[in-house]
Amino acid sequence: MPQSGAPALRLNDRVSRKTGFNENDLRALAGPRSFERGQGYVDAVTAMEVGDGWITATVHGTDAYAVELSLGGPGRLGGECDCPYGMEGNFCKHLVALGLTALAEAAALPRQRSRARSRAQKLDVWLAGLSRDELLALVREQIAEDRQVRRRLELRAASARGDLAEVRTRIRELLDITPFARYGYVEYADARAYGEQAAQAVSAITALTSTGRAEDAIHLSREAMRQLSEVQDGIDDSDGQLSEVGAALAEAHLDACRTARPDPDETGRWLVRHVLSDLDDLTGIDPLDYADVLGEQGMVTVRQLAVEAWRGNRTGWAEKYLLERLAKAGNDVDTVVAVHAADLAHDGSTHLVVARELDTAGRPDESLRWAERGIEEASGPGTPDIALVDYLCDRYTRADRLSDAVAPRRDTLAARRSLATYQQLRTAAQAAGCWQAERERALALLRADAQQRQPSWYGGPALIDALLDDEDIAAAWQAAAETGAHDRQWLALADQARASRPSDALRVYLRLAEPLTKQTGNTVYEQLTSLLLNIRDCHRRLGTEDEFQSYVAALRATQRRKRNLMRLLDRHGM
Repeated sequence: MPQSGAPALRLNDRVSRKTGFNENDLRALAGPRSFERGQGYVDAVTAMEVGDGWITATVHGTDAYAVELSLGGPGRLGGECDCPYGMEGNFCKHLVALGLTALAEAAALPRQRSRARSRAQKLDVWLAGLSRDELLALVREQIAEDRQVRRRLELRAASARGDLAEVRTRIRELLDITPFARYGYVEYADARAYGEQAAQAVSAITALTSTGRAEDAIHLSREAMRQLSEVQDGIDDSDGQLSEVGAALAEAHLDACRTARPDPDETGRWLVRHVLSDLDDLTGIDPLDYADVLGEQGMVTVRQLAVEAWRGNRTGWAEKYLLERLAKAGNDVDTVVAVHAADLAHDGSTHLVVARELDTAGRPDESLRWAERGIEEASGPGTPDIALVDYLCDRYTRADRLSDAVAPRRDTLAARRSLATYQQLRTAAQAAGCWQAERERALALLRADAQQRQPSWYGGPALIDALLDDEDIAAAWQAAAETGAHDRQWLALADQARASRPSDALRVYLRLAEPLTKQTGNTVYEQLTSLLLNIRDCHRRLGTEDEFQSYVAALRATQRRKRNLMRLLDRHGM
């Protein structure tokens, strides 16, 4: 039998097929507040136009704002608005209003798209029928009105003429941030416009390759990368627009190299210099992508230079990354190990990296020795790295060396006194058949720690958690009385001891309930009700139900204005 909401769901599905989105998509992008405010702007939407993959309109608010929804397929709804909030990259109330308008007129959208395609076809036919002079006049008119169009065409003309100096000048102008830096810095609202302009420079470089000027494209793309790197600190690239331009430049450079086939040695040297410089932060160039361009000769040059750079700076991140990347590509595990071995972390985490590399290479004996070495060489508070301890103990367990796994767990508990490390020691010692002796030592350690510390807002002594986890309630209760405990621990103690020690548990529940009576909120009421149910159970076990009734009556008298609390008490028969 279909559910009552099924027709609405089918309707939403039909609307989504026509628009490419639904109300839930708008709400998810805008957030509850902007979505709600956008509902009030539906009547302010005018001049809506629909095309393939886009819907535009003007939405009237403080000003008349140009709004565009981009429909990239299911789950890929986006949009732009030139209101201040929209210029910051947000999906604003004006976009919501346009989206809701489009949904309301969903039935008409396919027809509007068809009309838009028809208009585009008619425009194409009209343009095809214009004479050369008429087309020139039209282009000149557009150039005069649109600076961006003029720049693109000027750049394309210079490229077609083979005027490399002019192309270089134009690319430098396109990458110059000065026109966008109102206060010496390109702010977020202007970064998108700069990115779009910088992308024109990439298009010009790509065009050089396609028109037989690949060598020029190589040189200009390198210059553009350098200029982009020089200005990146002056741009708010929160949206990653600049990074996209950098990646596109890298792609343009690689395509040009594949076409021009430049000198392998020179290209290899440039690649290593580039990867080891700050330029790589923007472009993310990988020398391995150039293997077909460099050939064996060029790759040998890259590897030699990478080794030399690393030997000159064995702790440099870029040097280590480059050599490790090349070594892994060549299945050279020994070089990978050497890179990490030259810069070992004090906590043994680098030893773990080496051990895993050797493990993957099918060299388990060496892997185990590196893990053991990491434990031995680790120094500093809280060391070694817990992941290294886990790795080593796992290897010991697999090799049926169960007793060897106990010592690392014991040492870890001594360095990090917590329930988790206690549980790990218990698991290892039980497997090795020596838990009784280990437990006594571990509890003595935790007891000494508990006597030195006071319970805090984030938890009480690990000793009590460990005893609770062992279900040693009597010892846990005694420890809590002697050393103090966190309220969370007292509650756990009371829950576990309620059957055997109802009087003690009752005192705990009453103490924990008292401060909650002075607070408000549904979460507080639920916590208080839970405690009252436990209090009632304790009284039943003690045979003092009358005392509980008096307690609840007094509580109701003082808390009667808390209606939600009263409802909870009624629901549970209190």
